[in-house]
Amino acid sequence: MAQETLPERPPAPGPARGARPGRLTRLRRGGRAGWPRTLLAVAGGLVMWPAFPPADLTPLAPLGVALLTLAIRGRAARTGAWLAFVGGAAFFLPVLDGIIKIGPDGWVLLSLVQAVYFLPLGAGIALVTRLPGWPVWTAALWVGEESLRGRVPFGGFPWARLAFSQTATPLTPYASWGGAPLVSFLTALIGGLLAFAVVAALRVRSTAGTVTATGGGGEGEAGDDVPAARTRRAALPSVVPAGVALAVIAVIAGGGTLIPTPTAGRPVTVAVVQGNVPRLGLDFLGQRKAVLNNHVQRTHELAAQVRAGRLAQPELVVWPENASDLDPYTEPEARTAIDSAVRDIGVPVLVGALTDTPDGKKVENRGIVWDPRSGPGDYYVKRHPVPFGEYLPFRDVLTKLITRFERIPRDFARGDRSGVMRLGPVDIGDVICFEVAYDKEVRDVSRGNVLVVQTNNATYGRTSLPPQQIAMSRLRAVEHGRTILVAATSGISAIVAPDGRMVDRSREFVPDIQVARVPARTSRTLSDRLGEVPEWVLAALGLGAVCAAAWSTSRKNEGN
Repeated sequence: MAQETLPERPPAPGPARGARPGRLTRLRRGGRAGWPRTLLAVAGGLVMWPAFPPADLTPLAPLGVALLTLAIRGRAARTGAWLAFVGGAAFFLPVLDGIIKIGPDGWVLLSLVQAVYFLPLGAGIALVTRLPGWPVWTAALWVGEESLRGRVPFGGFPWARLAFSQTATPLTPYASWGGAPLVSFLTALIGGLLAFAVVAALRVRSTAGTVTATGGGGEGEAGDDVPAARTRRAALPSVVPAGVALAVIAVIAGGGTLIPTPTAGRPVTVAVVQGNVPRLGLDFLGQRKAVLNNHVQRTHELAAQVRAGRLAQPELVVWPENASDLDPYTEPEARTAIDSAVRDIGVPVLVGALTDTPDGKKVENRGIVWDPRSGPGDYYVKRHPVPFGEYLPFRDVLTKLITRFERIPRDFARGDRSGVMRLGPVDIGDVICFEVAYDKEVRDVSRGNVLVVQTNNATYGRTSLPPQQIAMSRLRAVEHGRTILVAATSGISAIVAPDGRMVDRSREFVPDIQVARVPARTSRTLSDRLGEVPEWVLAALGLGAVCAAAWSTSRKNEGN
């Protein structure tokens, strides 16, 4: 009996040449995130968080970048943007925990706004990881994201940049070459190289599995198993890139240790006074007289210890921001108390004070050079007041919606010149509070022989924000080759050497007096001379890579 022959089933029709890919095709190209990648993105953000103070697990920063990159790679730009936003939220919520002292709503809102900047970052990573050499392009995109976040809107908020997690690592010396942007770039580059090595390793595994499944049996001439030899030969092209990536990481880390961080300079004896505040929280502002008296008393104690020979005579003294919330120009009691303390120590004191503008409509946050003979002289007015903290955009609307903003009855005025002033035997460069996070503000005063950060962290005490601010100061010290004096009302006050080493450091919410002999330097670093050039070059590199990847993708789609 003849066997019946069934007709063959015709192949399923494919999309016509030049037709747009269907929904299934787009999904295969990465149209959806999926729970595994979403969880990987969240893990990337959470892993980056403890790289910052107070945990200081610095290697976790590039590891977090690697995880986020692996989550995004191979996805569509829109999906990459969403994954990066999720990872950014997982990062910013814990790293900005100190903002919760202002209010949980403000903390969540600020964290999510910061995560919004990861949307273009994620879309860009999804695109540039299709290009050869993609770890370089992804690292450049991180610089672009931080550049945008540190400028827009209202002057930006550059807190928690990758560079600020690398203040005591082999990457720190690179700050003297290209500033914080270069350190962020190298941190992200190491993360991208780790992701590249993982991709190469997975490709080795996939190749080995394919060859094993298709290879034949038998032995080679020397008795080798033919499939095993074939597997090794097939895997070699993927092993080499992984090895190269790891070698480049080693070169980057090793190169940082070879960069000199000079500390020589004319020695000067300095003192930092931390008077402390009566208690935690915002209510200390209602106890302005007590805060001033604390700093006056500590300065009298410093003078007494100098006379007793227990401490060296300082050549200059630094008080913190808000050491006097009573205007010493109009409050005779405040002026008398400050003048008495300054005359007692006998050297110029930089006094942090709040003063009224001439028209009385605004407040100025000043650092005042107070001479023991002539009294108040030169001064610096904070140029970057905190939006929604020291001034209110859209005041008329916001005060009606959020009653907490009634605590800001007047806006702070914005200063119009840099804080380079003569204080005793040296020129100092003064920045106030979170201005230390801004490259431009610190660079503008870096021609001073010693840099000063006057700050008031009482509101954010015992959170991660004060130690993060100290980390920024350590990076700035290396970036500009300057000693940095950090004076805080309640802590953390510190004296930082030009190589980023901590000479002295206070605890929080205790009175403290720090005296040290430090170098006052005049030479400029390469970072000072280059200014913003490294940042703009790296950001442009990332933007160019995005454009190239988008163009390449468009060309491929047209050919399908």
